Amino acid sequence: MKTGKIIKVAGPLVVAEGMENANIFDMVKVGEKGLIGEIIEMRGDKASIQVYEETTGIGPGDPVVTTGEPLSIELGPGLIESMFDGIQRPLDAFAKAANSQFLTKGVAVKSLDRERVWNFVPTAKVGDVVEAGDVIGTVQETTVVLHKIMVPYGVKGTIKEIKAGDFTIVDTVCIVETEKGDKELTLMQKWPARKGRPYARKLKPDAPMTTGQRVVDTFFPVAKGGAAAVPGPFGAGKTVVQHQIAKWGDTEIVVYVGCGERGNEMTDVLNEFPELKDPKTGQSLMKRTVLIANTSNMPVAAREACIYTGITIAEYFRDMGYSVSIMADSTSRWAEALREMSGRLEEMPGDEGYPAYLGSRLADYYERAGKVVCLGKDGREGAVTAIGAVSPPGGDLSEPVTQATLRIVKVFWGLDAQLAYKRHFPSINWLNSYSLYADTIDEWMNNEVSSDWSSLRQEAMTLLQEESGLQEIVSLVGIDALSENDRLKLEVSKSIREDYLQQNAFHEVDTYASLDKQYKMLKLILLFKKEAERALKAGVYLNEILALSEIRDKIARSKYIPEENLSRMNEIEAELKSAIDTLINEKGGVLNA
Repeated sequence: MKTGKIIKVAGPLVVAEGMENANIFDMVKVGEKGLIGEIIEMRGDKASIQVYEETTGIGPGDPVVTTGEPLSIELGPGLIESMFDGIQRPLDAFAKAANSQFLTKGVAVKSLDRERVWNFVPTAKVGDVVEAGDVIGTVQETTVVLHKIMVPYGVKGTIKEIKAGDFTIVDTVCIVETEKGDKELTLMQKWPARKGRPYARKLKPDAPMTTGQRVVDTFFPVAKGGAAAVPGPFGAGKTVVQHQIAKWGDTEIVVYVGCGERGNEMTDVLNEFPELKDPKTGQSLMKRTVLIANTSNMPVAAREACIYTGITIAEYFRDMGYSVSIMADSTSRWAEALREMSGRLEEMPGDEGYPAYLGSRLADYYERAGKVVCLGKDGREGAVTAIGAVSPPGGDLSEPVTQATLRIVKVFWGLDAQLAYKRHFPSINWLNSYSLYADTIDEWMNNEVSSDWSSLRQEAMTLLQEESGLQEIVSLVGIDALSENDRLKLEVSKSIREDYLQQNAFHEVDTYASLDKQYKMLKLILLFKKEAERALKAGVYLNEILALSEIRDKIARSKYIPEENLSRMNEIEAELKSAIDTLINEKGGVLNA
């Protein structure tokens, strides 16, 4: 270990001299209390260090000691159900060690519990030849997560000894004989946070990550292994959208990163997730969730590290063959931390003061999402789906963080303040949002849900786009200037908006809609249009069709039909056809004209 000396302190930035033996991104201990920091710039023997704790009280002349290791994440049993800060310090253990509910500087705690005992069940045996990524055994971490113990990267050889039984994460459970000598394996491994974990090969994301949110699954789906951005102004519902996707998303592990957000939002997550029953397992959602909290009152430099901590944990579970979703709320606060450190380093500012490397840093993060064939002989597949909230100041989507994000991700859920003011939630604007996975996922939906899914989706989207043009005509010359067909389009579009796209996150039934329910609801709304057009051709007036208030109300309230009673949709469909037939008969028209 090499000791240097502080020569400058500027908030979370500390400059130390005598650091010629240190390397970029080495972790260091700063001052007498050993505050945790990371070297972000080297100039000769001078190192610029971002300190992940409050720097009050340290000054020139204080010592700096380099550890010689990068910021590394401890990976092993004990991650699930835990809540960490931005540099993977467990907050419950931290509170006990500091005897305080607030972060106290200079308190050292281990990321994973060294005393807790886990039951290790070997799946490999003595004499097996193993390499990086091979599973040598399992630990039942929670009732729903089977934690697979894998051979660390860079280890290859023959198993010399392997033991079953109860162990802590630092006990040796396996000895592998390698070319360089015996290697002892424990239940835990470490990985540098800023470096992506390796995999055999990347696959094309071709299946949707279903979320139960109709506007997302139907119109702007995200693929498993894809990346999505949720930009929107304050109060538009970014956090609730992410909570909903975390709760109902079709993934086996959830990593939720609260990056610079308000403390009460993380409190909501902590209160809601343990109480919420996972629809797939019937257990608490926390049984498959890792929380990383770096709220707005925590040290700003740790925000810069927290999304790397989150994505490293997500990649670790991906390597076990799991589908993982990572929520980052919000990457704008992360970018603000980047901008603050860049300013203190006196770097040349880019657009709006953000550093010139903002785009590449964002790409580093989002490119770590993906569907992959994992390392190891069994060829298991895993996926990380990254969903990042963006908080543009004043809702200005042309600002640098939003634009840099949109150049990388393939799904854009644009939240609209006007929709939020109208109490239309989720406030995803269907006219400017998009998904570049839609065509691939349409193919999957046509095969797995119904052969006419893509045609229904396209018809509904066309109606919503046409409605926008028709509303302009109405605002200029009034609705009476429209033909009956155009007025029908407006009514059906209104039904799509209010009955289909609007969804109540706090209603016990409407909070989640399966793909089957989404298909039947959309089909019902568009069937009304088809049947109404049939009636119009037979000479029925539009006002008479719109007067079918009972059947229209049933279509509108179909969102509240529980998943186990979806056959009720077929009954509504039959009632609709019968009501239209009656109208046509009264006019003396011809059925099926």
